[in-house]
Amino acid sequence: MHLPALVSYLQGLRENNNKAWFVMNKPAYDILRAEFMALVAEIIQGLAKHDPLIVDVNAKKALFRIYRDIRFSHDKTPYKSYFSASLAEAGVKNLGPMYYLSINADGRLHMGAGCYLPPKEVLAKLRQHVVEDHTGLARIAKAKRFVKTFGALSQEDKLARLPKGYDADMPGIERFGETLRLKSFVVGRDVDVISDGEVIEDLAATLVSTFAAASPLNQWLRAGIRSK
Repeated sequence: MHLPALVSYLQGLRENNNKAWFVMNKPAYDILRAEFMALVAEIIQGLAKHDPLIVDVNAKKALFRIYRDIRFSHDKTPYKSYFSASLAEAGVKNLGPMYYLSINADGRLHMGAGCYLPPKEVLAKLRQHVVEDHTGLARIAKAKRFVKTFGALSQEDKLARLPKGYDADMPGIERFGETLRLKSFVVGRDVDVISDGEVIEDLAATLVSTFAAASPLNQWLRAGIRSK
């Protein structure tokens, strides 16, 4: 897609976040959204070779709306200053792991994967999966490609102590106790799509490669969610 045009549009939207400007520039928005949808479709095709369960994701449905939900927000600006999409086995509203991408007005591309703040019942299953297969998760987290791409699982919003139901004297707790304290099982990576005037080469390939490094994590998470 035409990245300089997208970043320029998003910068204009950020500076003029109102209906009049949006309507005036709707033709540009429609073209850029179509290009972004084509990018997402290309990612789905490439990533399906690594994670076959996302092969049937509908690119159009994977895109998030540009309109902000302002019902409960003090910020009443109507539009997001970024394009974003989420790829999941059963669509963007799936409770399981997904692949997420966004490009903002600063030209920052965010790529993420995993389960972000899953609901209570899903989180409970994932924590039990940690207990039962912490070696499998450790193997994924120590893989060279995973470490080179993401570093490690995000520690954001981590609990100060073990969650209810888990005891410090539990056998093997020293190996997986820190992981049990996580409230999300996610990884992320940020890059600039335009750096020093140079546009990132083959954006789709960059996204597919990054998401492919996270596919073992997402498959591990799915296995935990589906366990009885």
